[in-house]
Amino acid sequence: MQRDADTFISNNERAFILKALQDEARLDGRKPYDFRKIKFQFSLDDSSATVILGGSTRVMAVIHAALEAPFPDRPSEGSIRFNVEAGPMASPAFEPGRPGPAAVELARLVERALKGSGAIDTEALCVMAGRKVWALRVDVHILDHGGNLVDACVLAALAACMAFRRPEVSVGGESGTQLIVHPPEQREPLPLTIHHLPVSVTFALFEESGATVVVDPSLKEEAAKAGSATIMVNTNKEVCAVHKADGVGLTA
Repeated sequence: MQRDADTFISNNERAFILKALQDEARLDGRKPYDFRKIKFQFSLDDSSATVILGGSTRVMAVIHAALEAPFPDRPSEGSIRFNVEAGPMASPAFEPGRPGPAAVELARLVERALKGSGAIDTEALCVMAGRKVWALRVDVHILDHGGNLVDACVLAALAACMAFRRPEVSVGGESGTQLIVHPPEQREPLPLTIHHLPVSVTFALFEESGATVVVDPSLKEEAAKAGSATIMVNTNKEVCAVHKADGVGLTA
């Protein structure tokens, strides 16, 4: 579960943040449409990636792969699913136990960005139609919550997918139906087939009219905001998804 973030900001802090935003100033020195510096870290085994936003938000995505039977209605497609985990070590806003509504919503947004948009080619994960396909699980771990978890989770999952390599599998044996998984010492592991690169951009809306807008909100800005909106676009300038969280509405 996740506690209410509003309990971690005082009325004076909220008033100060709103007054600063009216002057186009932010607590960390950024302008309204400035992103924090983004840093990527990759594991040596090509299975995980960590994204750090400005040193305060840190998210790691780990990919697990297994050969499984395909779904009956999709015999020539592999599968990919997403899971987001957060605990009190990341922020006092999170409580131990099963994933709360915030973590479930984050997982759905990551899935919309990478799977719903068709970025990951699941047909390329097929090894033998009707028998074996690659099943991927992307576990996104929130290590430090410094605001804007949506963009950080999407970036971490995308970076992990781009870095991930799976073993090459061939079909052989006397019957011609035996699956042979080749270690990396024998054959070069294969990357995922990614058609486009979706990126998430989150805006925080302030005041009842939503007239004041900032990009990549910090944790305290999120506590002071009146609403938020996320737009997912790719390198082809196509809009992959739009998500509006609770709060003030958007105007054209």
